[in-house]
Amino acid sequence: MGYLVAASLSEVLDALGKPDAAVIAGGTDWFPAQGTKPFKGDLVDISRVPGLRGITRETSGWRIGGATTWTDLIRADLPPAFDGLKAAAREVGSIQIQNAGTVAGNLCNASPAADGVPPLLTLGALVELVSARGIRRMALSEFLIGPRKTALMPGEVLAALIIPDLPGSAQGAFLKLGARHYLVISIAMVAALVTLDRDRVAQAAVAVGSCSATAQRLPALEADLIGRSLDDLRAAGTEIIVPGHLAPLMPITDVRGSADYRLEAAATLCVRALHMAIAQGENAHG
Repeated sequence: MGYLVAASLSEVLDALGKPDAAVIAGGTDWFPAQGTKPFKGDLVDISRVPGLRGITRETSGWRIGGATTWTDLIRADLPPAFDGLKAAAREVGSIQIQNAGTVAGNLCNASPAADGVPPLLTLGALVELVSARGIRRMALSEFLIGPRKTALMPGEVLAALIIPDLPGSAQGAFLKLGARHYLVISIAMVAALVTLDRDRVAQAAVAVGSCSATAQRLPALEADLIGRSLDDLRAAGTEIIVPGHLAPLMPITDVRGSADYRLEAAATLCVRALHMAIAQGENAHG
C-alpha cells in the first residue's frame, strides 16, 4: 500500500487511475471502516491540494471545497441560512474530529446518520464530481443512494459542494436526538430552513436524518407551511405535523431506538426546529 499526499488535482486524478486507489482527507471515517482487513490499493490524500479547502462566495451561491473541515465551516462567516449546517458541524464527533474530518468525507461515507446531510439537503446542495473524464454536478439527494452507497464512480473525487443562493432572510436550524449529548450517533435529527415574509412563511425546507436509508426532505410538510401565518403556527403547536407529512420516512428498529419511537421523535424535532428557525429569523430580521 502506498500513501500519496497529492499536490494538485491532476495528481489526484492520475493516482485514482490505479486499481483499488482510495481518496482520503481527514480519514476519520475511512480508517475505522476498514476494521482489521488489509487495504490493497494506494491512499490518495487530498487535504493539501490547492483550491480544495475553504468556503468561497461565487456569483450564484457558495462553494465548499472537498477538503474543507468541519472546523473551517464552523469558523466561516456565512449567512443565517447556514446556521443549521453550523449547528450540525458542532455535533460531529469531538473537536479533534471536527478539526480533521471533512464535510465531503461525511457525504462520501454515506451513513444514514450523517449529521451534515439534513441541513445540506435543506440548502439545496449540489455535489461537484471531478474525474479524468470531466466534471459533473448532481443534487445531493441523487448522490446518496443508500446506506454507505453513493453515485461516486471509479476515478471520481468529490471536489466541492455548491450551495445555490438563498434569500437573505432565510434562517436555518438543526436539532439532534441521541442517548447522550456528545459523541453520539443520532436516534433522529432534523434540519429546517425557513424564509419569512413579514408574519408569514414564504419558503420552507425540512429534512430528517437517521429515519430512513438516506436522509429525506418532507415535501408535503414544506408545501403546507408556505403561506401559513406565524400566529397560526404557534397556535397549532405539535399539530403542525400530520402523519402524511412523514410518509418519506422508513425508520428501523435498532439498539438506539424502535421505529415507532424514531417516528415520534422526528415529528417532535420537526416542530421544534421549525419554531427555532422562525424565532431566530424574527430576531435577526426584525
